[in-house]
Parts: sequence; C-alpha cells; structure tokens
Amino acid sequence: MAVEPLLATRAQRGFFITVAEAIAVLVMVDEEVSFTSGYKTLSCYLALFALAELFELFMCYDALRLRNIIQLVGILLFHLALMVMAALQVEQTKTALVTRSEDDCATNFSEVNCTGPGTLWNRVEPYLIVAPCLIAASLLLMIFWTKQLYAEFGWAVFHIVGANPKMKAMYRWYQIMICLLKFDFFFFIGVTMQLLIVVLNTSSAEFGITIAAIPVVLVLLVFCGYAVQREIKWIMAISQVLMLAAMSYFYKLVRFYQPGSKAEYATTRATLTTFTIVAFLILFATFAVGLRCFSDFDRGLQPSKVNGGSSYTPVATKLDYFGGGGGGYFGSSGNMSQRQSSYMGGAPVGQRISIE
Repeated sequence: MAVEPLLATRAQRGFFITVAEAIAVLVMVDEEVSFTSGYKTLSCYLALFALAELFELFMCYDALRLRNIIQLVGILLFHLALMVMAALQVEQTKTALVTRSEDDCATNFSEVNCTGPGTLWNRVEPYLIVAPCLIAASLLLMIFWTKQLYAEFGWAVFHIVGANPKMKAMYRWYQIMICLLKFDFFFFIGVTMQLLIVVLNTSSAEFGITIAAIPVVLVLLVFCGYAVQREIKWIMAISQVLMLAAMSYFYKLVRFYQPGSKAEYATTRATLTTFTIVAFLILFATFAVGLRCFSDFDRGLQPSKVNGGSSYTPVATKLDYFGGGGGGYFGSSGNMSQRQSSYMGGAPVGQRISIE
C-alpha cells in the first residue's frame, strides 16, 4: 500500500473542501456589516472569524501534508469551538447594537440602536443564527472524513518510524506538541485581537503592553517548536520556563468581572472569557506535553522528527509486486530484501530464488 500524494484521495479532498466552506459564513455576514469603527463588536466578530477560517484552512492543509491525524482531531475540536463562538456572538451582537428601550425607540427611532423592521439588528440576526448551524453541519461531515483518513495516515506514520510501538508513542507525543503550539498561537492572537479592537484605549499603558507581548509570544512558540523538533535541550528548557510565566496572563479573566472594569468588557465578555480559559488550558497542556517530549530527547527519534512528513518514498503496491519485466514480486528479490530491511531495522535478508 503506497502513501498517497497530497489531496490525491477522496477523503483528503473531501475534508479540505468541507473546511473551505466556512468562508461562506464570513462572506454571508460581511454582506450586511462593514468593518467600521461604529460597530466595534461586529468588526471584532468578523475579524475573529476571518482569522479563524484562514487558520483552520492552514491547519487543514498542514495536517493533510504531514499526514497528522492528531492535528485533524484538533481541527474537529477547533471547529466545535467556532460553533460555540458563533452561537455566543448572537446575544453579544444584540447587546452591542440594541442600546435603546422599546419605549425610547417608539419616540426616537434609530436604525442602528433599535430593533424591528429596517434596523441593522433585524438584517444581521438571521445571518448570525445561520452561521453556527452551517458550522455544525460541516462538523458532521468532517468527522466522517476524519474516520476515513485515520487508516490512511496510520500507514504514513509506519513509513516514518516503523513498527516499534515505543517509537510510535514518542512520535505521537511530538505530533501533539506541535499541534498544541499552533493552537496556542491562534488563541493568543484571538484574545489579543478582541482586547485591541473592542476594549483597550490606544493611549493606555495596557494597550502598549498588549502590543509588545505579541512578538514575544510568537518568538516563544517558534523557538519551542524548533527546540522540540531538533531536540535542543537548553532552548526547550527556556521555553518551558517562559510558558509558566505566560500563564500569569490568566489574571485578565479577573478584570473581565471586576466592578471597576467589567463595563469595558460588556459586549465581548462571553467570547473573551471563553478564549482566555481555552488559551490557558491549551498553554498548560502544551507545558505538560513539552515535559513529556523533553524526556524523549536523545532516544533516536530526532531524524524522524526532522524528515517526517517532508517526503514519502512510495512503497510498492501489489501491482508493483506482480508487474512484468523482471520487476515483479518474485523477480525482484533484491528490492524486496531492501524493503524488509527498511521496516525491520536490520541487515538485508538474503536473496530469494527467482521462479520466473
């Protein structure tokens, strides 16, 4: 059984196309609301969805390229989180737009701040409701395709690390670590984007600190990924310490509900709370898995980490084995011995007698 090229199978194409349909959700809502400073909550919502969709497409392509089933499962969970965020956004958008009571609107009607026919909320609400429904439908399709890709990608992992159960387990933890680092990036950017667009005053010190934290965290994630792949212990140790320090960012959650500051977060509190909690949990999981990967350093996996997924040498199929011209199964004993050697890690077996 050969390792199929990228997007060569029905399951791979089906998964990628299903993820790509999420772009329709953003286009659908953007038809009604433009990115203007007057609608900060809606601008933030659209910006988050744009980032999430681009990130998910990248993660999908990356998972298919690397034959990483762990990352596919992560995409399913991420898609579920998108559905929750889309559902939360319905009430948050209403809170941001509808700021006048019915009695006030009866005497002083406003297209933006009232409900009813002809208002902005009346035009946007159907799209906001349809968004989580479409995401839920696509999630079911993605689960179906992932089930089919599980067997296909299992062969690719065998191609990289062989049949040794310990090596397969170590490689699986490495895949989890790399996947978590990618999700750390998204959720950190997601929290930061909401704070910068909706909440923080550009003249405040907190705004400057938040901006300055972006390159620091990005460098941390990149160096951590490089260290775990190349098994560089001192960089990995520094990255682990910085992860512990970054968890102190969780104090932001308290500010969302403090009496003196909770009014600032009224229109984004639900999504900010969700993003912050998920970001903290993923960062903590990254730290824990990082320790596990650290313990696997210098145990023979490093070449597989560096070369895994970058190239796959085709493995002969049954058609190759029984082909003519001396290249069949029984007529190419030298090639067969090399294949057995590559999978078993030993010396090539002796040539077999040809019966052609």
